[in-house]
Amino acid sequence: MAPVSFLDQVNRIFDQAASHTGHNATLLRQIKVCNAVMSVAFPVRRDDGTLEVVEGWRAQHSHHKLPTKGGIRFAPDVQADEVMALAALMSYKCAIVDVPFGGAKGGIRIDASKYSASELERITRRYTFELVRKNFIGPGLDVPAPDYGTSPREMAWIADTYSSLRPGELDALACVTAKPLAQGGIRGRVQATGLGLFYGLREICSDGPLLKSLGLSTGLAGKRVVVQGLGNVGYHAACYIAQGGAVLVGLAEREGAIANSDGLDLEAVMAHRKATGSLLHFPGARNLARTLDALELPCDILVPAALELQITAENAPRIQAKIIAEGANGPTTPEADEILHRRGVMVVPDIYINAGGVTVSYFEWLKNLEHVRFGRMEKRYDEAAFGRLVSAMEGATGKRFSEAERRHLSAGADEEDLVSSGLEETMVTAWQAIRETRGRLGKEIDGRIAAFVLAIDKIAVSYKDLGIFP
Repeated sequence: MAPVSFLDQVNRIFDQAASHTGHNATLLRQIKVCNAVMSVAFPVRRDDGTLEVVEGWRAQHSHHKLPTKGGIRFAPDVQADEVMALAALMSYKCAIVDVPFGGAKGGIRIDASKYSASELERITRRYTFELVRKNFIGPGLDVPAPDYGTSPREMAWIADTYSSLRPGELDALACVTAKPLAQGGIRGRVQATGLGLFYGLREICSDGPLLKSLGLSTGLAGKRVVVQGLGNVGYHAACYIAQGGAVLVGLAEREGAIANSDGLDLEAVMAHRKATGSLLHFPGARNLARTLDALELPCDILVPAALELQITAENAPRIQAKIIAEGANGPTTPEADEILHRRGVMVVPDIYINAGGVTVSYFEWLKNLEHVRFGRMEKRYDEAAFGRLVSAMEGATGKRFSEAERRHLSAGADEEDLVSSGLEETMVTAWQAIRETRGRLGKEIDGRIAAFVLAIDKIAVSYKDLGIFP
């Protein structure tokens, strides 16, 4: 039997969720299909003078809202099916957190570690040229972002290439997000996905009845946590989770994993990896030969933040976590989902819990369109107003605050404060909507199906409001 593709797995979940809605079959078909896919192949000159043909794709899953939005990944095994699946997940993710984008995704089939910076720049700029030529990029058309194998550096190259091909376009910097700050980026974007995951987990762990049904106490503090993948998402998620009082008992990367039931110091582990090139042999920790072994460690919360299809029917029966928070896109197969649901394990789906990145990308897009930094207009005014309140409190109570206390009490919000506040509100509100949807559907429905139903309902409203479907 041929293996089921990633796209087939995403569509299988969609079909399961769609069966719990009352929407017209044709409308559901429109929501499900990928609207447009671009495939390109172009020559790139390597540093040694040789030529190589590079393949790439960009998928726009849904045009119910524009622009479409999604990352670009550089990976040796990326292909059209994977890009289409990830674009679909982006559509549903944006709908859940009320970000007004359709879903998209891009990919270039290369192993970025085997190319120099100058070679990667040539590849990125040529790919951007192809996107522009085929009208697959623009502030109101399609707005890329980083993904696996890419970073703000590549986004700066994309923005610069787009601007040079669209001279005089006022909103050109809004063609891509997660740019460096000097190129129109926004404070708080780097840690956004990990911080959003933390906000989501904290909200979930504050639900006493839900935690009791899982056999856990209320609150994040003291929970034993395993994180697979210490890239941008996993590292920041682990950092905030530890700051929230949880204990990191397992950490995993491509070279293997380490465990310590008494807890691991994240920064010490990262310093050890930088010095030695590996997590393994960290003082006081137990080595695990495979990164996948970390998924089966005793813990309360598991955060798979590496790649897709990590939790399968083969290892799902051995997973000991009570809560799985999907920091990566698609880390759990549908077969594993069913096994985990039967075992009473709560899977917090990727289309909700890792939506912090696209949420803050939305804020960056707005910033670029408005051409003003968040907080610039009101920060000093707020500080002056808060200062008057502090003075009034001193006059009414006779208490005199120290200069440090006055600065703290009267501080106005800067850009990063506002971004974090907006992200927190988004993650809390979205979880409440998922919880209400699950409550309406019944406890036999797991969190992933409930999240998909919520996304389908929201996208369906957009199409109905356009008058396309009854």
